[in-house]
Amino acid sequence: MKRISILGCGWLGLPLAEKLLTKGYIVKGSTTREEKLSLLEAKGIRASKIQLQPKMIGQHISQFFESDVLILNIPPGRKNPNVLDFHPQQIEAVIQQVKQSPIQQVILISSSSVYPLLNRIVKEEDIILGQASKASGQALRIVENKLQKETSFQTSILRMSGLMGGKRHPGRFFAGRKELPNGAAAVNFVHRIDAIGSIIGLIEQQHWGEVYNVCATIHPTKAVFYKKAAQSIALEPPTFKAEKAEGFNIISNEKIKQELNYQFVYDNPMDWF
Repeated sequence: MKRISILGCGWLGLPLAEKLLTKGYIVKGSTTREEKLSLLEAKGIRASKIQLQPKMIGQHISQFFESDVLILNIPPGRKNPNVLDFHPQQIEAVIQQVKQSPIQQVILISSSSVYPLLNRIVKEEDIILGQASKASGQALRIVENKLQKETSFQTSILRMSGLMGGKRHPGRFFAGRKELPNGAAAVNFVHRIDAIGSIIGLIEQQHWGEVYNVCATIHPTKAVFYKKAAQSIALEPPTFKAEKAEGFNIISNEKIKQELNYQFVYDNPMDWF
């Protein structure tokens, strides 16, 4: 029975942990909140309270890192003005713990926001073509590089596109807003079910040291997508300016479909509505 630790048992990490438990894995999970420990334990997850401020503090830290695989699910704080320094320091604290542990493989939950805006289809190797437009994406790229350079363990990276599912419904994002820009640009989304499926597929097939985009195959325009999303939950749909698309990417998922043979449940994100 493989031991898997999930650093960050929140919106994505908790249902991922539950799915792994059904497959017979020993699952350890972290939370930053004391009151959530009992919830994790009740589900069969071996819980630890761990915070990265950016140094690691908490309870049962050494036990948490007594695992075979670590899933690193700590997103950068998009509103943190010091994210370029703070987030890499957080990950450095994790790396030091991993190097003292039996963990051999790490999965970093990254984001397609690491790519520069290329106004075309974007594949994993296009990361070399420029810098992300936002500081949070730049911080993630620093973290990716940091983990890939480590030789004491292997790191695979899953670059998730916009995550949706559960209570995270894109119909609320722009509901009722008027004359928004870039309505002709493509959107990149992935449902939580497929995010979890891709993580489990990577673990089961042991594709270590790889980088994969995780995104639905179909890319509707912002205007079409957000209108239908809002209408599906009875909210006023947004309107968009009639203008040429610019400053966008179309994230390719061909590599994960070919190498992991992953079949997306929501190949078109609009099928969820």
